[in-house]
Amino acid sequence: MTAGKLWLLPNALGPGDLQAVLPHATSVVAASLDYFIGENARSTRAFLKRVDAIVPLARPIQQVEIAELDVATPAHALPALLAPILAGRDGGLVSEAGCPAVADPGATLVRLAHRHGVDVRPLVGPSSLLLALMASGLDGQRFAFNGYLPTDARERIDAIREAERRSTQLHQTQLFIETPYRNQALFAALVEHCRPQTMLCVACDLTLDTQWIASRPASEWKGLTVDLQKRPTVFLMLSA
Repeated sequence: MTAGKLWLLPNALGPGDLQAVLPHATSVVAASLDYFIGENARSTRAFLKRVDAIVPLARPIQQVEIAELDVATPAHALPALLAPILAGRDGGLVSEAGCPAVADPGATLVRLAHRHGVDVRPLVGPSSLLLALMASGLDGQRFAFNGYLPTDARERIDAIREAERRSTQLHQTQLFIETPYRNQALFAALVEHCRPQTMLCVACDLTLDTQWIASRPASEWKGLTVDLQKRPTVFLMLSA
């Protein structure tokens, strides 16, 4: 039996018009599928309702099968998630926001799909990391995504200084994200512990009506009031 395809489906970065950030072709594929893998079944159904407003779903949402895959999913559960695709059904791996398997669960499932010869098809949609890099004015030729920094204050300072050292040595933009309720702590630590001339970019609420992006040296951020609380944000650093 020929295996189905694993479609990698981006999602919007927040509320708003899904059609404004997803190409029509991506919505068409999403509407055609009857098997999805997402972090949360409820939010995956919400995504499908938004797709249905653009392209009618091929079947009622109640008839769509949704399996869950999150950061706590054990490796031994992955074969069962892939089984319907190996049996011939096309499936969609959908993110809560942005692109699946990039700063998002799913890479291990994609790796397993490749191991079984499944045709993996990434689709176009918003990536907060690339949008932030595009808008930052920092080096877009050499960059590294560091994910989340340590929550311990001392370890976070050490990680910031190490990233700044790598940025200087490799002429490389460093990217970070944080849980939205800890954004303020990370922002304060970056401003306090980066060298004055190090460029910092803050890219907040990307693609939303409240989007705000600014790049300036660390020294110029000091004393500024910036409200990042509970707002999805990407932080970027480039040190000369």
